[in-house]
Amino acid sequence: MNIDIICPLYYAEKYIESLNDSIFRQKDVMIHSVQYILTECNDKTEEILQKLQVKNDKIRYSQIKKEEFSHSLTRETAAMQSKADILVFISQDIDIKRDDWLCHLVQPIIENEADACFSKQVTKYNNIEKYIREKNYPQESYTVTKNSLDTMGMRAFFFSDASSCIKTEIFQKLKGYDGKNLPTNEDQYIAYKLIMNGYRIQYCSDSEVYHSHEFTLKELYKRYYDTGVFYAQNNYLDQYGTTKTGGGLAKYVLVRAIQDKNWKVLLRFVPDMSARFLGMKLGKMKAGK
Repeated sequence: MNIDIICPLYYAEKYIESLNDSIFRQKDVMIHSVQYILTECNDKTEEILQKLQVKNDKIRYSQIKKEEFSHSLTRETAAMQSKADILVFISQDIDIKRDDWLCHLVQPIIENEADACFSKQVTKYNNIEKYIREKNYPQESYTVTKNSLDTMGMRAFFFSDASSCIKTEIFQKLKGYDGKNLPTNEDQYIAYKLIMNGYRIQYCSDSEVYHSHEFTLKELYKRYYDTGVFYAQNNYLDQYGTTKTGGGLAKYVLVRAIQDKNWKVLLRFVPDMSARFLGMKLGKMKAGK
């Protein structure tokens, strides 16, 4: 089964060469194309892309204006045009260390064990994100179906297009993100549609990428504000326990930081979680009006 990889780019000059090299080092897979969608910017990303394209005819790129970018629509437009068997979505800032990342990601689809999959994410930082990654990306792989909702609740829709794949015919049959301009959480939106339509999602712990952030409190607030807007616009998700899921994650982070005597995380814990909570709350209130 051949693969189209779709990756939005924005000010990506420090990422693109390493990312592209790691993609084409992957073993035991059939890559049909790597499609980069570049939001206009004034760094050297386009110049680098042009050079890469000359060397490899599987590389394609297009450019859009800044006001045209959408987390959902930018990906959807490229995916709807794909003729490959499997769509792989990645973000520009993942670091792929292993040459079997892609093989392990798509194998459950090839073997008809799943209809969509997502990778394990780890971080290089010893911060709050470290413990969040531990909780969200465990050591063991698992598969989620509609039957999982009673036990997993909101967790059943956890899915990340920082590194994920979906069978192309299913994505197109479900009409992707329904032409909606989603501010964030487009991956959770499609996961909900997959599960509710009887499809299977597999978390692949053997498909590993590094995905690391050091957010300021202001950046965290903005991210969670956008997430709050998303939940207000898709309030059918509330019945699966959005608040309970967030509370459980915060408790896990606190307990693990105490166990590790991670004073940096413990000092940051209250302002960090407050920024997340307030952002989510105010985003929901604003969009709910």
